[in-house]
Amino acid sequence: MLTLLVDFSDQFSVFNIFRYITFRTGGALITSALLVFIFGPLIIDSLRIRQGKGQPIRADGPQTHFKKAGTPTMGGLMILSGIVGSSLLWVNLSSIYVWVVLFVTLGFGAIGFYDDYLKVTKQSHLGLSGKKRLGIEFVIAGIAAWVIMQAGQAPFSSSLTFPFIKDFLLNLGWFFIPFSCLVVVGAGNAVNLTDGLDGLAIVPIMIAAASFGVIAYLSGNAVFAEYLQIHFVPGTGELAVILGAVVGAGLGFLWFNAPPAAIFMGDTGSLALGGLIGTIAVATKHEIVLAIIGGLFVLEALSVIIQVGFFKMTGKRVFLMAPIHHHFEKLGWTESQVVIRFWIVAVILALVGLSTLKLR
Repeated sequence: MLTLLVDFSDQFSVFNIFRYITFRTGGALITSALLVFIFGPLIIDSLRIRQGKGQPIRADGPQTHFKKAGTPTMGGLMILSGIVGSSLLWVNLSSIYVWVVLFVTLGFGAIGFYDDYLKVTKQSHLGLSGKKRLGIEFVIAGIAAWVIMQAGQAPFSSSLTFPFIKDFLLNLGWFFIPFSCLVVVGAGNAVNLTDGLDGLAIVPIMIAAASFGVIAYLSGNAVFAEYLQIHFVPGTGELAVILGAVVGAGLGFLWFNAPPAAIFMGDTGSLALGGLIGTIAVATKHEIVLAIIGGLFVLEALSVIIQVGFFKMTGKRVFLMAPIHHHFEKLGWTESQVVIRFWIVAVILALVGLSTLKLR
């Protein structure tokens, strides 16, 4: 919205600053952080009153988790408020990619909100059925993928790019849509599985958002894209502003989510944030790089898939408990050890993922 001030730059040259994505990204970060800091306590108090017993604690989980009983969930409302409010203020709304990302973010957030609502009201871990949830997610992701494919120029818009290989493109044709759905839905649910300890999910999300902020800015800039020999995707630079808002909202939320957490993110936040990152990876043509930068989320999701699959085949378990962060808790790691060590892994994976921008 503030980009409209550029129209008055002839009279007031200071308004030229709103042309720059870097400036607006910083503004979005600060604005979203302030929104969460200011309104966070009010949201937490409201949710605590309405939820009563708060988020149900798994009976088969680590014993240390039972002391968290009564902590309210749906903290994703704080994050989404900061992201959406800040983005609408600072982003250039003429970019179709902006609307696609916000559509997926709010769509996945609504699914997560309803899932959290069922869990809290029923005081059960069984919220919205898995089939229904996945079905709605795939519909939302499918619409987003179709719009992204139409927004670009064929055949590039339906092609898959590969890190370390600058000239090779794999044209997926209409298969691009189901492939993109798998990326977006997979990212959303992988982040959802990771959100099991105080601060565990939000910091890797901020790391991934910062990394993809760099990627979106470079991919949307013809000069930098040419220099780095990455594929230029016009219009994706504006996504850096949204990702700046994600980092800011994440910082604000971490203030309240740091151990002992005053509020949990819930599916409201984790599904929305995962879907957001997944959609931006598809829009910027860095789907494979997402698997590297978001490797921690991939590991968490794979641990559940392996655990369930192996148990069905053999009746035995590979991990003491899945997702894998609970496995390390069962091994005797404290919650803070698991969280901080996983943060370190997330930083390393992000650096590896960003290195693909130059190693071509």
